[in-house]
Amino acid sequence: MIQDTHDRLLIIDFGSQVTQLIARRLRELNVYCEIHPYQNVTDAFLAEFAPKAVIFSGGPDSVMRDGSPRPPKSVYDLGVPILGICYGQQVMMHDLGGRVEAGEHATAEFGRAFVTPSEDRIDLLTGWFMDGSGREQVWMSHGDHVAEIAPGFSVYGTSPGAPFAITADEDRKFYAV
Repeated sequence: MIQDTHDRLLIIDFGSQVTQLIARRLRELNVYCEIHPYQNVTDAFLAEFAPKAVIFSGGPDSVMRDGSPRPPKSVYDLGVPILGICYGQQVMMHDLGGRVEAGEHATAEFGRAFVTPSEDRIDLLTGWFMDGSGREQVWMSHGDHVAEIAPGFSVYGTSPGAPFAITADEDRKFYAV
């Protein structure tokens, strides 16, 4: 039997159009990662895969819809860093006690947006917000929005349509954008 000799990052795919791009960028940084569709990620899979970190991709669904895609609850107990992106952020907030609301025209963001950092900083954002403008240009694609962050999370960046654009629970190493 061949033993894996490298650390692995798991990307749980919720249907984002940019999941492959995320993986490619990680691989360009020499990070070994694998993409697996959410429906294939079970408790047994997580135990066998033993990721060193997890990314929840974005996706087109709404966490408020019955039967919407979810990771297994055990992912939060692995003791590894987790990054939730777009739908992944909404899943994380919903699962951990935050609140997600259906988007309205005023809160939806599609396309270019500008994120402004909070006064508090975290190491994860080192190198960001360095162009002198005090904000970072990003790409947003969300209709629903996080209305209340989960307990233990703090806000590290906002945008006009997303008051919780960058959040983190540093104790658990959970990050969401």
